[in-house]
Amino acid sequence: MGSEGPLLHIFFFPFASQGHLLPMMDTAKLFAAHGVKASLILTPLGASIHGKAINRAQASGYSMDLLLIQYPPEADLPGGDENPDKINCPESKGKFFRALRTLEKPFQKLVEEHRPDVVVSDIFFPWTVDVATKFGIPRLSFNGSSIFSLCVFDTLRRYSPHLKVEREDEPFVLPGLPDHIELTRAQIPAALKTQTNVSDLWANIREGEAKSYGVVMNSFYELEQNYVEHVRKKIGRKAWHVGPVSLCNRDTSEIAERGTKAPIDAPDCLNWLDTQKSDSVLYICFGSLCKFSPAQHRETAMALESSDCSFIWVLKDEEKVPEGFEERMKGKGFIIRGWARQIQILNHPAVGGFVTHCGWNSILEGVTAGLPMITWPVFAEQFFNEKLITKALKIGVGVGAGLCSSLDDANNKPMIKREVIEEAVRSVMSDTEEAKRMRAKAREYGAMGKRAVEEGGSSYTDLHRLIDELKMMSFQTRFR
Repeated sequence: MGSEGPLLHIFFFPFASQGHLLPMMDTAKLFAAHGVKASLILTPLGASIHGKAINRAQASGYSMDLLLIQYPPEADLPGGDENPDKINCPESKGKFFRALRTLEKPFQKLVEEHRPDVVVSDIFFPWTVDVATKFGIPRLSFNGSSIFSLCVFDTLRRYSPHLKVEREDEPFVLPGLPDHIELTRAQIPAALKTQTNVSDLWANIREGEAKSYGVVMNSFYELEQNYVEHVRKKIGRKAWHVGPVSLCNRDTSEIAERGTKAPIDAPDCLNWLDTQKSDSVLYICFGSLCKFSPAQHRETAMALESSDCSFIWVLKDEEKVPEGFEERMKGKGFIIRGWARQIQILNHPAVGGFVTHCGWNSILEGVTAGLPMITWPVFAEQFFNEKLITKALKIGVGVGAGLCSSLDDANNKPMIKREVIEEAVRSVMSDTEEAKRMRAKAREYGAMGKRAVEEGGSSYTDLHRLIDELKMMSFQTRFR
């Protein structure tokens, strides 16, 4: 409709965790860049952290605004904190997810006041489909993971192959998928195997997905081609791939200030990288939530030292490395504590590999940077994402992590020995033919990802297909 009528108005309602919120914000910005009015619905905490990014987008001419939503007193948030990333205790986690339902009435009030044409909400807000239906508008689910993992979840629910093996560590094949993929029961999230404090939430999510108009995915066709077709033709769901959405941030300041503010030593890190040889540095980061024991950090440190590979290692403020390690690695390694400017680091010419926990945002950022990966999944669907990288795409190797654990299980994860870590580092960072093949393949996918979001690319085209479809629905609703 463009200038011939009002802008298509879409509500974007992200879950407050950084791994969900950042790609949703990027997605909203991407839609706004293509002529949509995008309203981001954030809690006061989210607004305080990300309001500046929205102001910057407005100053650049994007039709974006911020709408506040607040938890009512009856939400009874654990510790009164609306940040889910700070919650590790399973009981508190369950309590937090139950509190999400109290946002339904405030959300309905916003819909009633602003009358958007479409709602795009995180999977953790399945009840938004009922609000959208009440007002006669479509709800699209935003799934922040891979299309591949969506297919794996469907296969597990549809065929239950994990119930046909006797042991937790016994491999089984996932039937019906385009590639030969094996998992063990130990690598599956607990909520798929038994009743947990979030099992009801997952049941509600599945119900909400079934009633939604479709799902928006942060991926691109060339990366998961077989699985895009599997979702559309075998599972029978409407799905649109519009990523990598982080590429909507093109200005250096936009990239640097994306998310939590980077630590003071971030420029020092980039300056240090400038002194390193091309493809020589290994970047190690396990995201904002994964935690490991001091013993595991000791094994990782010893592996890095033995490998003689230059590295950047991102640690949480409270995490420690063995005494004397930093002194011995001076000039060879760089340790960042807290938030890192991950996209800038990954795209630096000196970086040649990425050790990742297999969170989807990190994987996409690694893919877009054209880097081979060392996979070290910890929880949720990260073990599924690992299979995509190591088995389907063949641009990475695993360290052999075998147990899908909970976030608060830092001291109970199976130990990955230094010899195994060192072998994985050498296999990715060496000059062997296999390492060269992985690097070349990773660069191909990186180039494909960048082309996907450009005019005429697969994600650009799919985004416009979705917007045109939504415009037509909105037009028909307005003039019924």
